[in-house]
Amino acid sequence: MNSPVPSADPRSLVHHGAGFVVSGLIALAVDTGVLAGLTRLFALSPLIARLIAISCAMVAGWLCHRRWTFAVETRPTLAEFGRYAAVAWSVAALNYAIYAAILLAAPAIAPELAVVFSSVIAMVASYVGMRFGVFVNASKPEHGGEH
Repeated sequence: MNSPVPSADPRSLVHHGAGFVVSGLIALAVDTGVLAGLTRLFALSPLIARLIAISCAMVAGWLCHRRWTFAVETRPTLAEFGRYAAVAWSVAALNYAIYAAILLAAPAIAPELAVVFSSVIAMVASYVGMRFGVFVNASKPEHGGEH
């Protein structure tokens, strides 16, 4: 079983970390973009809109993380997505609880800013879940090859 995190080559560690950050930023952009669109264009409640936004961001995050963070070389499977979804929804519940608490404690705050705060807090839980629960058996090229 290969570890999805390179252990020896510092360049691989940097690539892994950069993949995590870029994938997370893409998911965050999808999250905040969908949230902004639903609240501003359709006047949907930020609490309801965020549930839809999280769902869209979850799919984007899975595809990006499997490609750039963990360099999974096998085809996506339903089982892998199921594991990812379990981790993502658990982290999303944490993220959403923090988001809602921020909005309830500070109603004047922009919903997008609350997304950023709650997402930063949930980031660590997300990585741990992906690293040890979803992509634990992912294979990585030995020397940081093409992805």
